[in-house]
This record gives sequence, C-alpha cells and structure tokens, in this order.
Amino acid sequence: MKNAFIFKSLMALSVSVLLFSCSKNDYGSSSRATGWKYNSKEGGFQVATNYKEQETGPGLVFIEGGTFTMGRVQDDVMHDWNNTPTQQHVQSFYMDETEVTNIMYLEYLDWLKGVYPPTEPKYRNIYYGALPDTLVWRNRLGFNEMMTNNYLRHPAYADYPVVGVNWIQAVEFSNWRTNRVNERILEEEGVIRENAPFEDVSAESTFDTETYLNAPSQTYGGNDEAIRGGRASERYAKDNDSTGLYIQRKDGLLLPKYRLPTEAEWEYAALGLVEIRSYNIYRGRKKYPWNGKYTRSGKRRTRGDQLANFKQGDGDYGGIAGWSDDGADITAPVKSYDPNDYGLYDMAGNVAEWVADIYRPIVDDEYNDFNYYRGNVYTKNAINPDGTVKIVMTDSIVYDTLSNGKIISRVLPGGILQVPITDEDTYMRTNFTESDNRNYRDGDKSSSRYFEGYQDENLPNRRMYNAPIHYVGPDAEDSTKLERRYDESSKRTTIVDDNVRVYKGGSWKDRAYWLDPAQRRFLPQDMATDYIGFRNAMSRVGTKAKRKKTPRHQKPRG
Repeated sequence: MKNAFIFKSLMALSVSVLLFSCSKNDYGSSSRATGWKYNSKEGGFQVATNYKEQETGPGLVFIEGGTFTMGRVQDDVMHDWNNTPTQQHVQSFYMDETEVTNIMYLEYLDWLKGVYPPTEPKYRNIYYGALPDTLVWRNRLGFNEMMTNNYLRHPAYADYPVVGVNWIQAVEFSNWRTNRVNERILEEEGVIRENAPFEDVSAESTFDTETYLNAPSQTYGGNDEAIRGGRASERYAKDNDSTGLYIQRKDGLLLPKYRLPTEAEWEYAALGLVEIRSYNIYRGRKKYPWNGKYTRSGKRRTRGDQLANFKQGDGDYGGIAGWSDDGADITAPVKSYDPNDYGLYDMAGNVAEWVADIYRPIVDDEYNDFNYYRGNVYTKNAINPDGTVKIVMTDSIVYDTLSNGKIISRVLPGGILQVPITDEDTYMRTNFTESDNRNYRDGDKSSSRYFEGYQDENLPNRRMYNAPIHYVGPDAEDSTKLERRYDESSKRTTIVDDNVRVYKGGSWKDRAYWLDPAQRRFLPQDMATDYIGFRNAMSRVGTKAKRKKTPRHQKPRG
C-alpha cells in the first residue's frame, strides 16, 4: 500500500510538472524573447497572433514546391543548345488555373477607361497603351477579319484566352490585378469605407497596394474618410494596430503581388509531378502535362480524343470535323480540356504564355539552382527631400515609348515612383552589386561583345549584344511627332538582348513538338502575336505545404 501511495504521488507530481512546463512554454500570446504579453492595452508589441496561413487569391491554385529536372531531355532534334537539363528547386507558389481570358482583360480596360478617360489628352496613352493589338490576326494571304473585329470584345469569345498582349502589358495587368484584389479585401474586412473602390476613385485618387503599405495616408489621394472610414477600424485598433489607422504588412491580411511566373515555376507547374513517383519521370522523362507519351487519350470512355488544342499537321488545325476533331481551330474556351495533376488547364496548347525571364540559351545552374530567374532589376522607392515616398501624380506620369512606337505608362497615378539602387545600397554586399542583373554571368558567345561584327561603328562601346537597334523618339524637326528608324543593318548576329523574354508552351498554331513544357522560345517584350497569352502567379509566404486539418481520431483528448 505504501509503495502504491508513493507511485500515485509521483505520478501526480509528474502531471503537475508537465502541465506547469506546458503552460510556461506556451508563447502563443507572449514574447519568447522577453515574456511580455502581445497586444496588451498597456502597450505590448502588436502582432497578428491569430494568423493561420496565406489565403488563396481569386483564380489561383496552390502549387507545392519541390525539385525537378528543368530543361529538355528528349526530342532535341535541332541540337541547338537551347535548354540543357538542370536540377532545380522552386518554392511553393500559386498559379492561375487558366490563362487570363478576354473578359478578365476587358474588366481591366473598363476600369482604366472609367478612371482615366481617353477623351482627355493627358490620360489618352494610359488606356490606348493597354489595348491588345487586334491586328495580330491579319494574314497577307488569309481571311481573318472576323477575329480582328470580334475576338477581344464579342461575348462569344469572353472565355477565350486574351492574345495580342505584349509582355509589358501583361505585367501592367498583373499590377492592376494586385491592387484591385487587395482593395476588395480591405473593403470586405471593413478597413476602408464601404464602396470606396467605386465612389472614391478618380484619376487623382486611386488605390495602390505599395502606397497603402508605405504611405497609407496618401491612398485615395489622401482621402482620410475613405481610408479610415471602415466599420472595423476599432477592432483592428484593439487587435493589431495601436493607432487604429491602417493595416500593415505584419497583419498578414493583404496578399502578395500577382505577377508573371518565372520560367522555372511555369515549367514545374506544367509538368504536374505531384502524383508522380516514377524515377525516370522525376529525372525529366515526362513529356507532356498529362501522363503518357501521346497527345490522344487512352482512357476507355475518351479513347482517341485529343488532350490539347494544337496544330496537327499542314492545313490541319483541328482534325476532321465530327470525327477526330479537337474542338477548336484557333483558340478554345479555357477549361475545354482536362487539367494536369495540379489542376491547371491548358499548360500545353491553346496559347503559348509569357513568363517573367529574360531569354538566354543557358540556365546557369552552376551559380544558382534555387528559384532560378534571370531578369532581376532591383529598384527602390524614390524619396522626396522631406523623407516621404514620391507618389506619381497625374501631372507627373512617366511613359515609355516602345520600339514599335506604342506608348505605355510606367507607373499609374497613385503608385510609388521607382528608381535604381545605387552604389551606396550595395556597398560591401556579396550577394548583389548592381541594380540591373539581367546580364550577370552571361555565357552566350553569339550575342556577346567578342563576337564577329561587334566592332560596328554605330554600336555604343559598352553594348553587350549585337542585336538590331530600332529608334523611336521625338522628331528632330517637329518635337510633337515621333520619328521611327528601323534598323536595316545586315551585320546583326542575333535578336537576343536584355528586352527579349521567354514564352513557354505550345499553342493552337504549333505542332505537338512544342507541347513539351521544357521547350522554350523568345520574343521582344514589346511585341504581340495571335498565339501568345499569359497567366499570373503569386508567391507563397510561410510554410511550404498547406496546413492540413488533423483528423478527429488523431486530435489529443482533454
């Protein structure tokens, strides 16, 4: 009996110590560094202790990151040293389940037209600079006027992927989408005044995510009633922000930027390796976004059906009507074919897609094999003499004139002007030393300064690439007009330069050879075609994998 009593006493003491230890080590509501309670009325550090994980933005699906063989390992019939296989790792991210459609892009155009009326001369280039080039459908020996006149705006094509959009326009759409999504989040959470995105928006007062995070009082042109007029201002003042004024990055409410995916992300997502356990496929032997090495379905119910929209042969863009037809001759409505294992549609066929990267024949995996991306141009916020960030106003809009003469706004009014980083910013750094890193460790001999033909008297001494130089600028005799000079030199050896971007995936106009996600092509970033569209991606913050709910039978009792 005495031993039993001692055993029970020890057990009770152990449980008490365990409970005491657990309660002492539970730092969920207090600081692990100081022990002070978070979010206390007495002035404790304000932190979002109830944050779970990143919400999935509209139109996106989650892509869990991992390692894969990037590059072409089969069907290299040209032996053109264009994409040598490398082992790469990408972080988890989100990607649009479909390409950006005509109706999505029309929503963007409608917003621009309403906020920056093209009837006013000072805003005209904002709207016209965003318009897709509908003339891409024309062919010298083809009758395509129906698509020229109808493809973008007719409701019959609402769910078709948008085309005629160059890389720069795709980036501007992505920026606009970021701002509209985060603006909606703030309105739904009651942080900004209800209907502020509709009633308080004009050319002089728009919402920009980075402006809100860096200079919130200047959002909506400094309209304090709109910014702080939400029903939840008191709740956020109590839980997150002692000032009760604005949501900050630390609150975890706003989403990261919508952007173009990197080439590595796009290829990884297109392969859809999430359900694959075969060693050969892991090593890069998966040929298409779907399983198998054929473009037709092998399933019993759909046997023989095409799995993508592509050109099947000379003069054959869809097959024989009513028999082996793939359902489309030009593009097809999104979701016309089965998705890959990530739930992504049309990662092969329909339209090829812009990605973020500058084109180079090689992927420099010797320098980096994690989140590979060539195209970094680091900038910082422009700062006024008084230390505030410089907001772009309607009278200070900066435009870029493209090589084809099209004028596009660099930053919309309400955004923060960006400037290159300086030597002061990179002093004693080892990870980067310049603002523009597009040329870093460039190994393409045929487009380098040492290639034959580089010593052209018309080329600037520091010019890296012997690509054509087209001039578009003010006319020498009449500054109100543009002068266009097309480079007709026969000494150019490449079109590759720092403004040429990669596009991936086959299109309705391509043979099956281009459906392999490893294939890559390139085009100047200010050019558009009738077979290139795009989709957006978004980085994931926090954990690599989404948190899974613990099954009820595994939850601890008590």
